Amino acid sequence: MAEKTAVRDAASAKGWPPVSFVEASRLWLKIGFLSFGGPAAQIALMHRLLIEEKGWIGERRFLHALNYCMLLPGPEAQQLAVYIGWLLHKTWGGIVAGAFFVLPGALVMLILSVLYAGFQEITFVQAVFFGIKAAVLAIVIEAVIRIGRHALKTGILYGLAAAAFVAIFFFEVPFPLIVLGAALIGFLGSRYAPARFGIGDGHQENGERAALDAAFDEDALPHTRPSLARALKVLAVCIPLWFGPVAVLVLAFGGTSVFVQEAIFFSKMAVVTFGGAYAVLAYVAQEAVAFYQWLTPGEMLDGLGLAETTPGPLIMVVQFVGFLGAYRDAGGMDPMLAGALGALLTTWVTFVPCFLWIFLGAPYVEALHGKKNLSAALSAVTAAVVGVILNLGIWFALHVLFGTVTELRPLGVVRLLVPDFASLEPAALILSFGALVAMLKLKIGMLPVLAAAAALGAGYYFLVLA
Repeated sequence: MAEKTAVRDAASAKGWPPVSFVEASRLWLKIGFLSFGGPAAQIALMHRLLIEEKGWIGERRFLHALNYCMLLPGPEAQQLAVYIGWLLHKTWGGIVAGAFFVLPGALVMLILSVLYAGFQEITFVQAVFFGIKAAVLAIVIEAVIRIGRHALKTGILYGLAAAAFVAIFFFEVPFPLIVLGAALIGFLGSRYAPARFGIGDGHQENGERAALDAAFDEDALPHTRPSLARALKVLAVCIPLWFGPVAVLVLAFGGTSVFVQEAIFFSKMAVVTFGGAYAVLAYVAQEAVAFYQWLTPGEMLDGLGLAETTPGPLIMVVQFVGFLGAYRDAGGMDPMLAGALGALLTTWVTFVPCFLWIFLGAPYVEALHGKKNLSAALSAVTAAVVGVILNLGIWFALHVLFGTVTELRPLGVVRLLVPDFASLEPAALILSFGALVAMLKLKIGMLPVLAAAAALGAGYYFLVLA
């Protein structure tokens, strides 16, 4: 409490920023190393650290930013980090937040890709992250509870969250359609029953202003105002950064090399894949396995397993794909060197667009914050986001707690994920339950819980499962 109060006092008494760039960078690096479990877990982690522990951003503004990021192609959690980093420390704050969110996982994934290609040995990784995944499941559950408590204020909003969950979990309705439908319902509802779509005052539970909210109230963030000149500058910088390496590769290796194929394919993926990491993975698996044949279906599943058990966005599996594709079509280069270049290239063209979307669009999104005529629509979208996070959380839970999950298609349109209860992993269930009790009831910090779960899980893995 004292830390959050001090942050707010700094915002009002000493100007902006209330937290140093170095301190913020340390937190982003910490998030980068702890961001296990895919987008739901990563959003939960940032929610806990940035709102509950630091008080740097209020609930309403956090959800406002999240709504925008969920509409974008690419990894929404990484884009949310860029957005909040940009709010705190302008462009360099966004760059550091986004880069630190990705770099730890990218380094780990590169090492694992080398080991996989050269030795096919990932047992030690599975052991280390067995317990961490169970603890991350508890973090996801906690986030759904916390975000839902703040966002779902009326029966209609609960109904929208439930409808969004059913639509995406059972019918695989694309997320952009869910958001548009929710926004339309909210917009129409604002004309007839605006109170049923209220989103509250946007402050912390204790009534104190978060640091960013205080700064906005005092007009201390001029960099968040929309500007055509700034938008053109962003385009002039980001577009060459995105496509410059592709042009260099075409000149160096020719248009048919695997590097150019990967650069073009993953650049296209960065634009056309909406709906979060899981939608992206379906698209990548289909094209990389069936069309380009960079890897086999079994290897794609192995890559997904590695991405799920390492820090960083789940979309980091594309780095694994890029590594294997270049490793097997090195074109006279050393295969490991070619694989590393393919991994680096894939990561670059996947994540550079994420910075473009935020730096270009965030000022305009912030200009819409607090507009009365948009409040109902945004509250409806926030409710839909809660349903989507619940969908991701259940998907993650099924794959953490059960060794086998079967996808059924009754009537051809409904998707059912049915776990094999014989494959239930009791240790994972016990660790997840213990972690949830430790955080919700005993108020134990996240880091001690993760450390304890990792140690217990690794011991169990080597003693019982290995």
